[in-house]
Amino acid sequence: QVQLVESGGGLVQAGGSLKLSCAASGRTFSNYVMAWFRQAPGKERECVASISRLGGATIFTDSVKGRFTISRDNAKNTVYLQMNSLKPEDTAVYSCAAGSRFLGARSGAEWYDYWGQGTQVIVSS
Repeated sequence: QVQLVESGGGLVQAGGSLKLSCAASGRTFSNYVMAWFRQAPGKERECVASISRLGGATIFTDSVKGRFTISRDNAKNTVYLQMNSLKPEDTAVYSCAAGSRFLGARSGAEWYDYWGQGTQVIVSS
C-alpha cells in the first residue's frame, strides 16, 4: 500500500503560480512512477503530468506545456507540480497518483494503482 497526501492548492489570480506537493508513504517511493491528474466539474479526469521513477523522463498534457513543471525528490518521498501562468481553465481538483506496473512516464489513469484525495485549485479571472 502507498498513501498519498496532496497539499498546496488554493485560490490564485490568473497569471499567478502555485506549487502542489504530494507526500508518499508506505512503500519505496522510487519504485513508483508518479503523476498529477486533474478533474474539473463536468469534465473528464485528465493527466496533467507524469514523471518516471528517477525523474529522468516527464510528459505533459499539451495545455500545460511550458507553464507546469513536475519534479520529484525521492529522498523526501515527494512529488511536486509547479504551476505558473495559471489560467481560469486550470481550475480543478488536482490529485497525485502512483503506479509500479510500468517503467516510464504514462498518462493513462488505468496504469496507476494509488491515488491521493486531491487538492482544489481555483484560478480567478
